[in-house]
Amino acid sequence: MTKENQKTHRDVMRSVAIFVSNLSYDGDFQKHPMYLQEVFEVLLNTEFGNDLILRQKMLTCLKTSRDLVKVLSQFTDKQIQKACDNVIMVKAI
Repeated sequence: MTKENQKTHRDVMRSVAIFVSNLSYDGDFQKHPMYLQEVFEVLLNTEFGNDLILRQKMLTCLKTSRDLVKVLSQFTDKQIQKACDNVIMVKAI
């Protein structure tokens, strides 16, 4: 384990905002849980998918993706982008 760096909770939030902003450039992020589910269903039918730990990780990934969509669903894509742009501008200063 490395020593704690000097980053703060604000740095974490900026990084999350940048991540969410980048999601909007990769197509409709609201469909990502469905895409993940499709990929996982195919994988589960293979020998590699017959692994309990892997299945648990897949379910966690799906839940996180669904939670992100749920949290952001109350906002338009334009509102999300504007908020992320503001955070990115603050970081650049």
